[in-house]
Amino acid sequence: MSFTPRPYQLDAIEALRQGWAAGQNRLAVVLPTGAGKTVVFSHLAHQMLNSLGGRRALVIAHREELIEQAASKLLAVDPMLRVGIVKAQRDDHHDADVIVASVQTLAVAKRREAIRDIGLVIVDECHHAAAPTYMEVLRHFGAWNGVPVAGFTATMTREDGGLAEVWEDVVFRLDILDMISDGYLCDVRGKTITVDTLDLNKVKTRGGDLVDGQLGKALEDSGALDAIAKAYAEHAADRPGVVFTPTVATAQAAAESLRAVGIKAAPVWGDMGRDERRTTLARYEAGEVQVLTNCMVLTEGFDAPHTSCIVVARPTKSAGLYVQMVGRGLRPAPGKRDALLLDVMGAATRHKLASMVDLTEREIGQHKSGKSLRQIAEEHVASEKRRVLAARVEAEEINLFGSSAIRWLRTPDGTWFIRLTSAMVLFLVRDPGTRLYRMRRWTQEGGVHPPKDDAARPLAEALAWLEQQARVLAPGALIARQAKWRSGQPSAKQLGLCRRIGIQVPRGSSAGDVADLIDQDRVGRVLGQLLLPAA
Repeated sequence: MSFTPRPYQLDAIEALRQGWAAGQNRLAVVLPTGAGKTVVFSHLAHQMLNSLGGRRALVIAHREELIEQAASKLLAVDPMLRVGIVKAQRDDHHDADVIVASVQTLAVAKRREAIRDIGLVIVDECHHAAAPTYMEVLRHFGAWNGVPVAGFTATMTREDGGLAEVWEDVVFRLDILDMISDGYLCDVRGKTITVDTLDLNKVKTRGGDLVDGQLGKALEDSGALDAIAKAYAEHAADRPGVVFTPTVATAQAAAESLRAVGIKAAPVWGDMGRDERRTTLARYEAGEVQVLTNCMVLTEGFDAPHTSCIVVARPTKSAGLYVQMVGRGLRPAPGKRDALLLDVMGAATRHKLASMVDLTEREIGQHKSGKSLRQIAEEHVASEKRRVLAARVEAEEINLFGSSAIRWLRTPDGTWFIRLTSAMVLFLVRDPGTRLYRMRRWTQEGGVHPPKDDAARPLAEALAWLEQQARVLAPGALIARQAKWRSGQPSAKQLGLCRRIGIQVPRGSSAGDVADLIDQDRVGRVLGQLLLPAA
């Protein structure tokens, strides 16, 4: 047996088997493009056959390439397996251990009824499974009557919904960033190609995404295809790549634009003759064609690891479709450093379009042109750590000051201080780039003075040292948080002063509350005007 499964592939199989043992039977696995889902379900079928009591496994796919790919992987995993293919004129299911069939063929009642003794159903690209044809086929093979069903996809999204009716749970999910970090996929660097003349606002939405025909016309009319060719020649001249377009005409025109700048390009599309398409794909594989342009035929089942540039010339609102397109360029290959993503955008748009950050389900902030996905994610993590640390330190500071018996206040710009008299203030300044503090004293006559012992101290130590100085320099009644005078009513003098200097006094404020408002305003103004000496 070959194709030794990777650790995460074994984990996915184990998650499915545990889910079935727990009583669920329609379970899904979400693996990024390039994670080897065909290898996973081939090993799954191989493992399960012994426990099916003589019954067989059925793999359902919806495209010719996927059917052939699945059959070859099953044989690579276990050359002793009897693998049969059912599609169009082929009907090799009688003696097969595993049957790989097209959903279109199984939609014909006579063809599916001829296939018996199915004990395991595997659905490739299972985000299609809410379609009526799939539902009918799955019901026939017992998906709602206890037969274990495993669905595999890179993206569990379907624009018209309905997937929750099919899949009871996603039992295993692997994020693309984990695959990149572990070296199973290439990192991807994004660059935006902004076409000022491309107006996507005029393109309507149907079924949750931009209308293909209108989008294709907008791309052609705006000169976007020539801009794409120019950008490819500038940024990816040495890279084999794939261009995704919304229509056949756009794919053909994009190939012409690329050829015009000296790049060997060829289009492929759904209704292209089978032999011609195979020949074109083989030429790309051999390096005779540098760039394939295509109208939505290479989003699934296309496996060319040497691809190192993806051009999304099909702006989309669907994160699922976006993942399918970009995923074609992320498989590692000898000599391949990374994948380059060229994202075609209009100057402005009312549509919320998918972008590189949608490749991961993690929240990593905004796409930054020129940055790789991993860089964006790492910068976001670092930013979040700084934010959490700042919040923790802030809470720590507030708790430290709040537990003190001394009346600490804070200026509007965040400086902690103790007002000793109307002409003297002690305050703390942060040592630049550290978590340490120094004490400073301000007097009306002399301005700011450092103490004789001007050491930088941790917050709690600086707090204690400054409080000790405050008790020496000021009467306890003035600086004590619990001084009796603070709980009384504000004086007319206090309220008059607040009115004159524009301080709003909340209803029910005590004398101490109003004194704090006045001191924060006054000290804030004084310290804000000072050019403090560097610590």
